[in-house]
Amino acid sequence: MGTMLYERGVFIHRCYDELNLSQPDLIRAVHEEYLQAGAEILETNTFGGNRYRLERHGLQDQMYAMNFAGAQLARQSVDQMRDKQASQSYVAGSVGPLGVLIEPLGKLAYDEARSAFAEQIAALAEGGVDLLMLETMTS
Repeated sequence: MGTMLYERGVFIHRCYDELNLSQPDLIRAVHEEYLQAGAEILETNTFGGNRYRLERHGLQDQMYAMNFAGAQLARQSVDQMRDKQASQSYVAGSVGPLGVLIEPLGKLAYDEARSAFAEQIAALAEGGVDLLMLETMTS
């Protein structure tokens, strides 16, 4: 997803997860391109959607909305393609690392890390994902 957004002129200094709210048509277009190419699993635009990564952009208070919208955008794209082509695709909720170190290597307590993952995953589940995609996980 990130590479596709970058190719469309969204540079890496932006919060890609925020595009679920500010530019949903762009996210839908990327999803549709993947589906038209035959993707069976469509990944949400939520890789950096946890409160710690969003805090870097001052957007931690929008964590739920960004993840829910990310799941909904992917779900809508999959459902529309299913109606058009009678194909079966699934929505994977993208969950990336927290971007901070957990004890004993860092200052973040294990319970706080667990809570951050749980709240992101809850928003994705409520948005309609079929499965989770845990990516580049070090935390």
